[in-house]
Amino acid sequence: MALSHKHKSGGHSVLALLGLTLGLASSQGQAADNDLDLANSLSNPVAAMISVPLQFNYDAKIGPQRDGSRTQLNLQPVVPFTVNENWNLISRTIVPLVSQTDISPGSGTQTGLGDISQSLFFSPRQLSDDGVIWGAGPVFLLPTGSEPELTARKWGAGPSGVVLRQSHGWTYGILANHVWSVAGSQNRDGISATFVQPFLSFTTPDAWTYAINTESTYDWKHSQWSVPVNVNASKLLKLGGMPVSIGGGLHYWVESPDTAPHGWGVRTTITLLFPN
Repeated sequence: MALSHKHKSGGHSVLALLGLTLGLASSQGQAADNDLDLANSLSNPVAAMISVPLQFNYDAKIGPQRDGSRTQLNLQPVVPFTVNENWNLISRTIVPLVSQTDISPGSGTQTGLGDISQSLFFSPRQLSDDGVIWGAGPVFLLPTGSEPELTARKWGAGPSGVVLRQSHGWTYGILANHVWSVAGSQNRDGISATFVQPFLSFTTPDAWTYAINTESTYDWKHSQWSVPVNVNASKLLKLGGMPVSIGGGLHYWVESPDTAPHGWGVRTTITLLFPN
């Protein structure tokens, strides 16, 4: 009887250990799936998730003498709102904090707040039958710059839109807007600028994302293109239980006017996520 009891106890222990192992494996699998979902959501500009990207950029060779430089930290909070059972409203804000030196002859150094850009996208809550994700709405330019060299001194507005698809880890699409100046200082040139951002990214099962895009702007007033090509890699992590994406990469200015950077630049990004 004692021998039989020992065998039963050993069997129970093995079953308990097996159950614990399977439970841990299931939990880890669910966590990995959750990380993958969050990483994919970050590749979607109209995802219904609060996130706060902190994007650091360094560029050089600015100005006619190519001796200027600019360091810029963009705070880019994304906040979704539920309009009704069919529609979301996605708010995307860009708040630039800038430090620049010698971007034009004799300009010296400026540090402060640049002009804020505010985009609002109305986006369907349900995917279309063909899996297309899209959003459309207005974009606004606010003359919030704290220094004359950091602001256009113009209020701007125009249309904005994004369309994309996500499948098997791939995300591809395009975001675009056009801004016209509608008010502001009469001593500054008017604004008529088209922004075009085609993007392509791939997210691996372990939540690494590799991305390439351009952030091209065409200035209709001066017939000039600014075309930086960005290549980045990022990883979704958990810091103290909070999901955070950390990434970095390089960009190259394929075309730019004298007032814009030339050559290579650097970008790093930390994104705080607040999933529902």
